[in-house]
Amino acid sequence: MKSWQQNLIPQHFLSHLMGKLANAKLGALTTFGIKKFIERYRVNMDEAKISDYMQFKTFNDFFTRELKSGVRTISEEENCIVSPVDGCVSEMGEIKNDLLLQAKGAYFNLKDLCGGDLETSQHFENGNFLTAYLSPKDYHRFHMPITGRLKKMIYVPGKLFSVNPYSVKNISNLFSRNERVICIFETEIGNVALIAVGAMIVGSVAMNWHGIVSPQKNRIIQTWNYDDQKIIFQKGGEIGHFRLGSTVIILCEHNAVVWNSALQAENALQLGDVIGKTTDRFPFRS
Repeated sequence: MKSWQQNLIPQHFLSHLMGKLANAKLGALTTFGIKKFIERYRVNMDEAKISDYMQFKTFNDFFTRELKSGVRTISEEENCIVSPVDGCVSEMGEIKNDLLLQAKGAYFNLKDLCGGDLETSQHFENGNFLTAYLSPKDYHRFHMPITGRLKKMIYVPGKLFSVNPYSVKNISNLFSRNERVICIFETEIGNVALIAVGAMIVGSVAMNWHGIVSPQKNRIIQTWNYDDQKIIFQKGGEIGHFRLGSTVIILCEHNAVVWNSALQAENALQLGDVIGKTTDRFPFRS
């Protein structure tokens, strides 16, 4: 669906409505919907903590399902950064002249991505980024790529375009136009940002320390500062989840990491996989 066609859709109303339905306990109708979803997207329920889909009371309970203990291994390699999600690489690389690669030949602006927050965007000038897409079949909780202390969370209102591969290739500035939640962490390699990007039909984003991040009615940028709190997450620790799926973007400072050279666009990712190594600038201790 092209951007002008998606603009004709009442994106926020539709997403709000779908969120209500996904949270509703509709008995046999919910069970039937979950069954069809599993079949349509070939969801691997053998990895789920609750593998019997009939036990889920709502669609959101199913969609935000936890994994069985031990089905993902968080790499214990020294000086490494791990994938925060199950999904696939959308793009990755260096941030050059405040631009991040969205798709071949198309870029979006770092300051726009950060909601115009100059303090945040300046941390990542000439840094590195990795964008990961979570498809409908994937596990939709996201985790810490590296041990860190939460400093700030920013909610940025915006559109709710689809973030599937077609949209990424055809809608300009997609990630800096869509609604998103930006989390800034202080780590041993400097500041690291994890950005949860909303999308059409995504009911909401929830953070473990906050709950559902709900926009105000006037849909303005909101900021929460946590400098006076000691909210620390270990590498691989869960920090939040999508209620229906989307995209996660990692930002790192200049010369903080070197991405895994074996990774490229469309490569599959699993939570805990090594996606990069820290540099000599920041000797990281696991």
